[in-house]
Amino acid sequence: MTMSQGPDPAALDRVALAALTHVADGMTLGLGTGRAAEAFIDRLGEKVRRGLRVQGVATSKRSEELAKRLQIECVELDQIHRIDVAFDGADEVTPELALTKGLGGALLRERVVAHEADRLVILVTPEKLVKKLGTRTAIPIEVVPFAAATASKNLRNLGGDPVVRRKADGFPFVTDNMNWILDTRFEPIDDPERTHAEVRRIPGVVDTGLFVGLADVVLVGGDGSVTEMR
Repeated sequence: MTMSQGPDPAALDRVALAALTHVADGMTLGLGTGRAAEAFIDRLGEKVRRGLRVQGVATSKRSEELAKRLQIECVELDQIHRIDVAFDGADEVTPELALTKGLGGALLRERVVAHEADRLVILVTPEKLVKKLGTRTAIPIEVVPFAAATASKNLRNLGGDPVVRRKADGFPFVTDNMNWILDTRFEPIDDPERTHAEVRRIPGVVDTGLFVGLADVVLVGGDGSVTEMR
């Protein structure tokens, strides 16, 4: 897995503030996972403490804990009928708004929340912009632990180079769904939708970090400004 220097905190804050313009009183919001999503949750918490009424569906235990600390009401999917807007980050974004997600380990829950949302707003900083997915990072692939070895073999047959994600203690990283992640390096991907479909056909694969056709808006927090991609 490629780890790069973290994004500028000021840029993250700038894009989080821009995202708040997409929030209205009474909304149900999807709350993503990762640094950009956490910057948004921080700013959302300030608005809630000043009287904004919203509820959130978190994509990870970490994001849920942060939201609750900031007095944002959190609900489960079975408690609501719809999500108005989901806010999340991404690890790569193409000009066509295809995304790589999952370095934070929450890709499956992020996809579920994105699917249930009327709109998906993605928050990134400029280093995340690429021409093709797979350019700057490996593609996270969530797998059932029992199938990790055979899934790895089949990913290699598709031209991938999978590595089990591990924690600092050497043990496999475990998702909130009790699965493992294979960070899989591909050559820059010409057709991410096709690659996603091919990988999903491998038994034991739960989901991939290739998100195609889901983002409605991408907000890019640059040096002193925020630009919008649609």
